[in-house]
Amino acid sequence: MKKIFALLFAILMANHIFAQTENYKTAIDQFQTKYNAGKYDEIFSNFSIEMKQALPLESTKEFLTGLKSEAGKIENKEFTGYEQKTYATYKTRFEKAVLSVNISLNENNQINGLFVKPYKESAASETNTVNALSKYPKEIAQIIYLKSKDFPNNTQLSIAVIKNGKTNYYGIIKENDSIKPIENQSKVFEIGSITKVFTSTVLASLVEDKKIGLADPVNSYYPFTFKDNLNISFGSLANHTSGLPRLPGNLDLSNKSNPYKNYGSRELEDYLKNTLKLEHQNSASYAYSNLGAGLLGYTLGLSQKTSFQELLRKRIFDKYQMTDSFTNSQNLGENLVKGLNANGETVPNWDFDALFGGGGILSTTKDLAKFAAAQFNSENKELTLTRTPTFDISEKMKIGLGWHILKSENGQNLFWHNGGTAGYSSSMTVNTGNQTAVIILSNVSAFNPKMENIDALCFELMREMNK
Repeated sequence: MKKIFALLFAILMANHIFAQTENYKTAIDQFQTKYNAGKYDEIFSNFSIEMKQALPLESTKEFLTGLKSEAGKIENKEFTGYEQKTYATYKTRFEKAVLSVNISLNENNQINGLFVKPYKESAASETNTVNALSKYPKEIAQIIYLKSKDFPNNTQLSIAVIKNGKTNYYGIIKENDSIKPIENQSKVFEIGSITKVFTSTVLASLVEDKKIGLADPVNSYYPFTFKDNLNISFGSLANHTSGLPRLPGNLDLSNKSNPYKNYGSRELEDYLKNTLKLEHQNSASYAYSNLGAGLLGYTLGLSQKTSFQELLRKRIFDKYQMTDSFTNSQNLGENLVKGLNANGETVPNWDFDALFGGGGILSTTKDLAKFAAAQFNSENKELTLTRTPTFDISEKMKIGLGWHILKSENGQNLFWHNGGTAGYSSSMTVNTGNQTAVIILSNVSAFNPKMENIDALCFELMREMNK
């Protein structure tokens, strides 16, 4: 048993610029399914090259066979946080033991780190954080408090809940170790990768206007041939099946405080001409790509002979009366909630150029609630198109255009996306079946070890709405 736990394959990945926890959820779900079924070769096939070298197939089989012999099959698992900002850690209940399964993914969503050890509960730490949310409904206040009490002081969460045609706002701020109510539904936050839903909605609007087809190649809007004569469709960029890597190889990540600022049209076009390489060419495969969403937005702008930011304003912000949504953080003054790092220190806002479509929008819960409520209109063809399934990611998740599609406990579709930047985390879930929605914007860093609480809070509030 000790030998099993001593196996640590610490082939660390670089921090993902946009923390997208659905990748880890998919990976750990697939690991559980294949592990329980004894399909160890399929687990091995999803290893990175480095991981395969560190743990060849026969060693992988020996390791997993021994693990199952000692611990049994996996019964359930619970995400508990990130270790070293690279490993997603799961408290995993096996048939015979409770273990910690740690997994990391590279930019192609391949497993490049796997570590199993005995699970140890964190030392109980008494929190002195006070719940001062008495003005909110008791159940709502308790849910919010439990998911936000461990964030640093000056943390703000802006929450919108839509039910029965009414939108309620629950804003909170942590000050002096107290969780207090605050009206912040009109305050501006970076929404991170929720931007991808809007990028895909612009695409859908152009499709409905018969200006673009989902199967059309983006190549025709560039005055040069993509490397290796590769063709990429608009639809594959919107549902992450293009085969593009998560980030372009010529993106300079040395500017950690503002990594996308200097990646413009010149850099993107140079990548497409000289560096482009698809990870999956022979068959469609889901691989979450910030590059893909950025390329989608940039090309949509080219297609209409304008910037994508201007296209977004005209086709989305104006149409859905999103008057407090922005394409940069300039001149927002006190309306902008400052982003925080994991230690609660203020960090700069991110600026986007060519890859804006991957994560550049700033908005408010009041504006996002308007967009969420518009999803309930079944006659809105462009929004309906974004929610139409286009690819099965796993048994539990599909994807439309931008939206990830999950099954609720009562079998209804949940349309979900989240986002994370250096100073902000967000989550948005819409159920068109019973016309409910939950939106959360926050200045919790994507690299905060408790950032998973933002998604957890979103889903828990959604369950509360469905009671």
